[in-house]
Amino acid sequence: MSTDGVDKSKRRFLTNATVVVGAVGTAFVAVPFIKSWNPSERAKAAGAPVEVDISKLQPGQILRVLWRKQPVWIVRRTDQNIADLKALEGELEDPASIVKEQQPDYITGTARSIKEEYFVAVGICTHLGCAPTYRPEVGPADLGADWKGGFFCPCHGSKFDLSGRVYAGVPAPLNLKIPDHVYINDSTLLIGLNKVPV
Repeated sequence: MSTDGVDKSKRRFLTNATVVVGAVGTAFVAVPFIKSWNPSERAKAAGAPVEVDISKLQPGQILRVLWRKQPVWIVRRTDQNIADLKALEGELEDPASIVKEQQPDYITGTARSIKEEYFVAVGICTHLGCAPTYRPEVGPADLGADWKGGFFCPCHGSKFDLSGRVYAGVPAPLNLKIPDHVYINDSTLLIGLNKVPV
């Protein structure tokens, strides 16, 4: 077959045009398909970080917020609360928080916090998932004269100090979990992230 009378530039143009139209069509099909792999807005909101204003939180007070359908506590500890933490170490199961799953890597020390003054924890008992109560009073009759304040789980009697460390000999096996969090500034806490978003 002879190709003497064929306009090669027309053929090249038609071939290129067909490739471009095919690529555009493929993109129109592929983009919605790939976007469907992303989490929905509802799923994003369920795991989204929570911004908390802590400017009005007074020493000894607790603030409760909801993050990922879990209660999170922010406690502003007094100077005496912070001083008492070391004195309790002999009564605790894991005073140094050796089990790493209990807190992010950047949370260390007796206070188990970024700023000693503020304690942030998921408010769920590590025994069977009950909600412990905040008991800041010192030496109440029902908890004993050596109680320095902390969290008491009414379901099975587990006790945690004001760093969320579990007392020895109670049903709860682990310290309270500390979520990722970061301070945006002196009065704003962001729960759910470990660095300030840019």
